Amino acid sequence: MGNKITNEIQSVVETELRKGASKSRIATLLGVPYEEANAIIDAVKESFRPDLGDEIKFTFRDEKMAGVIKKLLTNSAVVEIFWEQSSPTMKDICETKTIVNFKDIIEITNAEATS
Repeated sequence: MGNKITNEIQSVVETELRKGASKSRIATLLGVPYEEANAIIDAVKESFRPDLGDEIKFTFRDEKMAGVIKKLLTNSAVVEIFWEQSSPTMKDICETKTIVNFKDIIEITNAEATS
């Protein structure tokens, strides 16, 4: 159980969590027992949870969007949309702020700037 979480494992878990995969599916993909997968998932969740002020890229109704996190919720965030970097078709549907589920975040674009 003292396995170190490699970059490859971290990437797989993050990707699957963003897809909304179950813990048992992640355990199967990693080839580890369910209990060990839970520990890995918890560690990865803590490390990829975004912070206030993070600039993110995300999908909303299958459209690519970008914005900055203004408020964190349990499994989602209030995001102010950057319209110049987002799908123009969503401008008629979305307000200037929207709720984004963590699983819909594709990339934290300023992750290097946060410590």
